[in-house]
Amino acid sequence: MKIDFLRLYNFRNYDQLSISFHPHLNLIYGKNGSGKTNLVEAIYVLALTRSFRIVGDKTLIHDGSSMCKIEGKVKERYTTNYQIVINKEGKKVAINQDKVAKLSDYVSKIPIILFHPDDLRFIKDTPSTRRKTLNISISELDLLYLRYLNDYNKVLKQRNAYLKQMIINGNTSSDYLDILTDKLIQYGMYIHEKRKTFIQNINEYIDLFYEKITFSKGLEIQYISSYNHLSKEELKENYQKSLEKDLSLGKTTIGVHMDDLKFLLNNQDLKDYGSEGQQKNAIIAYKFSELEIFYDRKGSYPILILDDLFSELDIEKIQNILKLLKEDIQTFITTTELDKFSFLSTFSYKQIMIQDGKVVEESVHE
Repeated sequence: MKIDFLRLYNFRNYDQLSISFHPHLNLIYGKNGSGKTNLVEAIYVLALTRSFRIVGDKTLIHDGSSMCKIEGKVKERYTTNYQIVINKEGKKVAINQDKVAKLSDYVSKIPIILFHPDDLRFIKDTPSTRRKTLNISISELDLLYLRYLNDYNKVLKQRNAYLKQMIINGNTSSDYLDILTDKLIQYGMYIHEKRKTFIQNINEYIDLFYEKITFSKGLEIQYISSYNHLSKEELKENYQKSLEKDLSLGKTTIGVHMDDLKFLLNNQDLKDYGSEGQQKNAIIAYKFSELEIFYDRKGSYPILILDDLFSELDIEKIQNILKLLKEDIQTFITTTELDKFSFLSTFSYKQIMIQDGKVVEESVHE
């Protein structure tokens, strides 16, 4: 999967931009605030219809404009044209000029793996942050997963509402609650199985990549879930046991919406005991593991974006990471420090200089 060409209209600090990319490596450099991250963000939005930043869609529109548009030509076996238009009313997407009614039918057509400095939140932040990141990863591999996840969340909302209604009305009948619980278990077991398998697959690779980056071993991810190792009947019993607690709190207290992950290095939780450097290297190893899972499942690699990854890494770590890149992985690297990549003469790549939302210099190095 490679993006050949990108066109932007009124996106962030770009009023208009047309640019082609190298099929292997694209090195995007410039000062902070010049628009480097905005450029790779546009690629991400084209693929997933939303930003990787914690922002609303309206902030993507250039100041003073009523809409923004991103168009891209993406090549796998053949070239496909993708388009997303965002305005104050919402967003519309199209493939080969044909409108796609549901965003869920568009998302994941362009698989992308992203590293961004905020990704450290995957380890440091709350379980909901880790679930959100996990959901994005699996959804890019399995469209049905996204549908089951949406169905689960709808039923969860209905169950929580009914629990509150039971509290208010003093209703002791649980027939409808049982129906909702059965649906929740049905969707939850599917989600749990996909998450469990995905983490098992990650663990097949993650320590190998961590060792190649750091020359040390012992990294794994632990999947924590109230569904682990339980049958449908055992889950029903657990929901029944938790009913009193659910009623006292007015919400469902067990289920895959409570799942969590732990990054363990030599059996110690990186969130509590790892340095920021160890955490960053663990995330990088996780991202490269995702690449291999995509290849195993799909037979091709997704696009890789490394946004401001190398700012605090020494030359040795940078070289170790770049050695992991393969010719058939299209990679985008943003940086403010071009001198850190002086050894790239052994690579085939395109160098793109950004200044104030404009490409001011392009050069291809073969």
